[in-house]
Amino acid sequence: MSPGTAVAEGPPPTAAGRRRPRHRLRLVLVFAVLAAAVAFLLVEGLGSSLDYFDTVHQALAKKAALGTTTIRLEGTVVAGTVHQIRGGTDFTVSGGGEQVAVENHGSPPQLFQPGIPVVVVGHFASAASDVFVSDQILVKHSATYIAQHPARVGGHNGKVVR
Repeated sequence: MSPGTAVAEGPPPTAAGRRRPRHRLRLVLVFAVLAAAVAFLLVEGLGSSLDYFDTVHQALAKKAALGTTTIRLEGTVVAGTVHQIRGGTDFTVSGGGEQVAVENHGSPPQLFQPGIPVVVVGHFASAASDVFVSDQILVKHSATYIAQHPARVGGHNGKVVR
């Protein structure tokens, strides 16, 4: 090296100064977009799963807004309304002093009977109809039922399978 030659120790300060803020800005923007996407997915996913079912009263109150959207309807099977039909079961559920006729296509679960709470998955036949068309019945039962009938809920020898 000659005495008047300066040794460069990296890029000039102006070049490094320009590249770093742009690089950081891009990185911040990428993380902001990712965070917004994750937040959106959480809100959408949790929002739809928090409302597990509508009661009969709630569903009838917002029937016009629901239209034929698929929902879960919770109610108690009204005694004397269960009729086996070809390919399904017709019955009525009640809740909050109101009733809805249900047309279920498919086989009801073994525990299905009048007087028990159920959740039916389906939709109203139309926005003006009080008939709920269902393709799935979920039977709700309490710990009392399990204690009284452990063999029905669990495996063999009365042991409850968890």
